[in-house]
Amino acid sequence: MPRNPWFETVAEAQRRARGRLPRSVYGALVAGSERGRTLDANLAAFAELGFAPRVVGHHADRDLSTTVLGVPTALPVLISPTGVQAVDPEGEVAVARAAASRGVVMGLSSFASRSVEDVAATKADVFFQLYWSGTRETMVQRMDRARAAGAKALIVTLDWSFSHGRDWGSPAIPDKLDLKAMLRFAPEVLPRPGWLWKYARSGRLPDLTVPNLSAPGSPAPTFFGAYGEWMQTTPPTWEDVAWLRAEWGGPFLLKGVTRVDDAKRAVDAGVSALSVSNHGGNNLDTTPATVRVLPSIVETVGDQAEVLLDGGVRRGGDVAKALALGARAVLIGRACLWGLAANGQAGVENVLDIMRGGLDSAVLGLGHSSVHELGPEDLVTPPGFPLTLGGADVPTAPATTPADAGAPVG
Repeated sequence: MPRNPWFETVAEAQRRARGRLPRSVYGALVAGSERGRTLDANLAAFAELGFAPRVVGHHADRDLSTTVLGVPTALPVLISPTGVQAVDPEGEVAVARAAASRGVVMGLSSFASRSVEDVAATKADVFFQLYWSGTRETMVQRMDRARAAGAKALIVTLDWSFSHGRDWGSPAIPDKLDLKAMLRFAPEVLPRPGWLWKYARSGRLPDLTVPNLSAPGSPAPTFFGAYGEWMQTTPPTWEDVAWLRAEWGGPFLLKGVTRVDDAKRAVDAGVSALSVSNHGGNNLDTTPATVRVLPSIVETVGDQAEVLLDGGVRRGGDVAKALALGARAVLIGRACLWGLAANGQAGVENVLDIMRGGLDSAVLGLGHSSVHELGPEDLVTPPGFPLTLGGADVPTAPATTPADAGAPVG
């Protein structure tokens, strides 16, 4: 660990994480699939956008706060739900404490390594994330549990097609951390004494189970056991999305939209918000960068649902660019994982401070007093940058709950 644990960019957090984590653990955090083109595109697209700063008339006080799904947040930045954050002994609990300390919302994955009850006990504002996995009865049980724990909104993630294979290789991850697995990974772990010592002091082992997917009275399944259930579940229809929306009954965010026809159907299904997302580049490779398709989604449904963005956000300036193109807020996942791996809770707080500092600098330099004043005129946008996917006319009829809404699937 460097003498000064503070880092000034997310890129530095990633470098420190790489030096601190065992090779396979670090590899599990690296995003991207196949060639990694979408991952690279997400990052590169923000760099293609420029700012058009003002030189006089800056505001001494600037308001960076907003609300998302009615929940106040000090920054238009939410922590995106990412699974199994056991790169640190406290995992998602450390991330939730960081979110609470900085006044932002935490999205908690149903594949998290810590329970929704433990995370909610930090007093963070929690949005619980759900996949379409298992039977309807099982999904209702998971939603009821999250609601009882105090989750303020539901995030349903549908932007996943089980893409496998990466040109740079995927790490070997054990199903459970038994003696055989520990002996196998010892050559990777022993050269990382700082990481090993932190786990030793905590009295914990890296947890590869997913407690939020356990059935009542049953032990938590392993990550791969839950993953198998997910893969074997029949994919949802738009009627299924409407059913989920009705069963939850509260603020509802659909994550994974990149096409305007899907955005229209999401609104018809009753969503409160949607996130323009390509799963951080982990889904179908060569999908366009999310910030390039964001304006078309905002133009199509922005007056009917809150539109968020995730994918490629690494700086506060990226947040400003997304807001200028119409996003209500952004979600950051990988950036927080690098911070957590680099320095635990303090590392996640460090990342959020980086986002705040960069966003504040952009709002100041663009001559605004609030993030709500950001607009397309603040950007230099290259010709051909915005893209519209699925732009054909789409019938928009209210989605209805199917008659067999109580029947199991999968």
